[in-house]
Amino acid sequence: MASARENVSLLFKLYCLTVMTLVAAAYTIALRYTRTTDKELYFSTTAVCVTEVIKLLLSVGLLAKETGSLGRFKASLSENVLGSPKELMKLSVPSLVYAVQNNMAFLALSNLDAAVYQVTYQLKIPCTALCTVLMLNRTLSKLQWISVFMLCGGVTLVQWKPAQATKVVVEQNPLLGFGAIAVAVLCSGFAGVYFEKVLKSSDTSLWVRNIQMYLSGIVVTLVGAYLSDGAEIKEKGFFYGYTYYVWFVIFLASVGGLYTSVVVKYTDNIMKGFSAAAAIVLSTIASVMLFGLQITLTFALGTLLVCVSIYLYGLPRQDTTSIQQGETASKERIIGV
Repeated sequence: MASARENVSLLFKLYCLTVMTLVAAAYTIALRYTRTTDKELYFSTTAVCVTEVIKLLLSVGLLAKETGSLGRFKASLSENVLGSPKELMKLSVPSLVYAVQNNMAFLALSNLDAAVYQVTYQLKIPCTALCTVLMLNRTLSKLQWISVFMLCGGVTLVQWKPAQATKVVVEQNPLLGFGAIAVAVLCSGFAGVYFEKVLKSSDTSLWVRNIQMYLSGIVVTLVGAYLSDGAEIKEKGFFYGYTYYVWFVIFLASVGGLYTSVVVKYTDNIMKGFSAAAAIVLSTIASVMLFGLQITLTFALGTLLVCVSIYLYGLPRQDTTSIQQGETASKERIIGV
């Protein structure tokens, strides 16, 4: 009986990881298409905000399906959202930290060469593993650590773009750039593992946790949109440049966000990183066929490293996901979604 339950759990994890990888790859391809075909580019800041709104609406709908009746649905919202300001504050932490991460990443890119930025920013992968060990009291084997750093190198090579000579001299502050990238890397690792800890520290519904986080996410992204593009948004409109393709990209991003939370809930942030790396490889391969992208030696080598690292990390080991008992029914409901 225990063996059958373990098999169901493994299949469920594979299902979540596979769907997340495919959705992320489709999102990347669709985003590339909109950026190459749409003459009137939309505001990416408003698109992020709209994505948060759609994720919130989808989570509300999934919570309604999970509760099964209007009365229980209202009670759940009243108890866990409207009547729990402390929980809302707790879930606002990842949104704020991610906002800091995005700003620090932009600051780092402005003060570092693109190649240096590509390499150093991938340190968020081992940083996530380190936060997992420190914040969740888990252990990783030597082989797992090797696979994590191998993944870091593989993703760097897959995304590598040779520096191009330019006559434009840009004043940069490398010290500021490295400081910003360090903060961005730490924020990435901390926010992801913090959210995982909140998800797994109680029996609160995954969709309730998503609602709590997306409410604060909407506020943070809306403020960010108007701070970044406020004047242009007022002039051209919030939905300027939105086409059917843009809405499709936003929908994919929303679905991908929901499945990311499922992956974090039932596997861990490290596996999420491996899934994201696989999505990068798949989307690049698809771009070769769709957009005529050239395959380079660095991409081939990076893909090999990513595949080997996934294999090494997936070798039989002690379970590090700490899934509590009694979640089988919840998993079956999510699969049914």
